[in-house]
Amino acid sequence: MKTPLIAHAYPAVQQADKGTHYWCACGRSQGQPFCDGSHKSTEFVPLKVEVAEAKTVAWCQCKHTRTPPFCDGSHKAF
Repeated sequence: MKTPLIAHAYPAVQQADKGTHYWCACGRSQGQPFCDGSHKSTEFVPLKVEVAEAKTVAWCQCKHTRTPPFCDGSHKAF
Protein backbone atom coordinates (compact mmCIF):
# COMPACT_ATOMS: atom_id res chain seq x y z
CA MET A 1 0.00 0.00 0.00
CA LYS A 2 1.33 3.40 -0.91
CA THR A 3 1.79 5.89 1.93
CA PRO A 4 1.61 9.64 1.30
CA LEU A 5 4.03 12.10 2.84
CA ILE A 6 2.70 14.23 5.67
CA ALA A 7 2.86 17.77 4.28
CA HIS A 8 1.72 19.39 7.55
CA ALA A 9 0.17 18.03 10.75
CA TYR A 10 -2.66 20.58 10.64
CA PRO A 11 -5.40 21.46 8.15
CA ALA A 12 -5.37 24.38 5.73
CA VAL A 13 -8.48 26.30 6.73
CA GLN A 14 -9.29 28.70 3.92
CA GLN A 15 -11.92 30.09 1.61
CA ALA A 16 -12.57 27.72 -1.29
CA ASP A 17 -13.84 29.45 -4.40
CA LYS A 18 -16.61 27.87 -6.45
CA GLY A 19 -15.18 25.62 -9.12
CA THR A 20 -12.72 22.78 -9.65
CA HIS A 21 -9.77 22.21 -7.34
CA TYR A 22 -7.12 19.47 -7.39
CA TRP A 23 -6.14 18.35 -3.89
CA CYS A 24 -2.63 16.97 -3.45
CA ALA A 25 -2.87 13.32 -2.36
CA CYS A 26 0.86 12.52 -2.30
CA GLY A 27 2.03 15.19 0.15
CA ARG A 28 4.89 16.34 -2.13
CA SER A 29 3.32 19.50 -3.59
CA GLN A 30 5.01 22.79 -2.70
CA GLY A 31 1.60 24.47 -3.14
CA GLN A 32 -0.23 22.63 -0.36
CA PRO A 33 -3.02 21.70 -0.11
CA PHE A 34 -3.28 21.72 -3.89
CA CYS A 35 -1.46 19.71 -6.57
CA ASP A 36 1.55 21.17 -8.37
CA GLY A 37 2.40 18.03 -10.36
CA SER A 38 4.98 16.67 -7.89
CA HIS A 39 3.14 13.33 -7.83
CA LYS A 40 4.33 12.45 -11.33
CA SER A 41 7.18 10.32 -9.94
CA THR A 42 4.76 8.43 -7.64
CA GLU A 43 1.69 6.20 -7.85
CA PHE A 44 -0.50 9.01 -6.51
CA VAL A 45 -2.91 11.18 -8.46
CA PRO A 46 -4.57 14.38 -7.27
CA LEU A 47 -8.19 14.31 -6.18
CA LYS A 48 -10.50 16.42 -8.34
CA VAL A 49 -12.88 18.37 -6.09
CA GLU A 50 -15.91 20.30 -7.29
CA VAL A 51 -16.91 23.11 -4.93
CA ALA A 52 -20.53 24.09 -5.62
CA GLU A 53 -20.39 27.43 -3.83
CA ALA A 54 -17.68 29.51 -2.18
CA LYS A 55 -17.21 28.47 1.45
CA THR A 56 -14.60 28.03 4.16
CA VAL A 57 -13.16 24.51 4.27
CA ALA A 58 -10.47 22.64 6.19
CA TRP A 59 -8.31 20.90 3.58
CA CYS A 60 -6.37 17.90 4.91
CA GLN A 61 -2.61 18.33 4.77
CA CYS A 62 -1.54 15.20 6.66
CA LYS A 63 -2.94 13.13 3.75
CA HIS A 64 -4.31 10.46 6.10
CA THR A 65 -7.90 11.71 6.41
CA ARG A 66 -10.72 9.21 6.02
CA THR A 67 -12.77 11.97 4.32
CA PRO A 68 -10.48 13.25 1.55
CA PRO A 69 -9.87 16.03 0.77
CA PHE A 70 -11.25 17.43 4.00
CA CYS A 71 -9.70 17.22 7.45
CA ASP A 72 -11.22 14.70 9.87
CA GLY A 73 -8.70 15.22 12.68
CA SER A 74 -6.42 12.33 11.63
CA HIS A 75 -3.42 14.69 11.95
CA LYS A 76 -3.78 14.53 15.74
CA ALA A 77 -2.22 11.07 15.64
CA PHE A 78 1.09 12.49 14.29
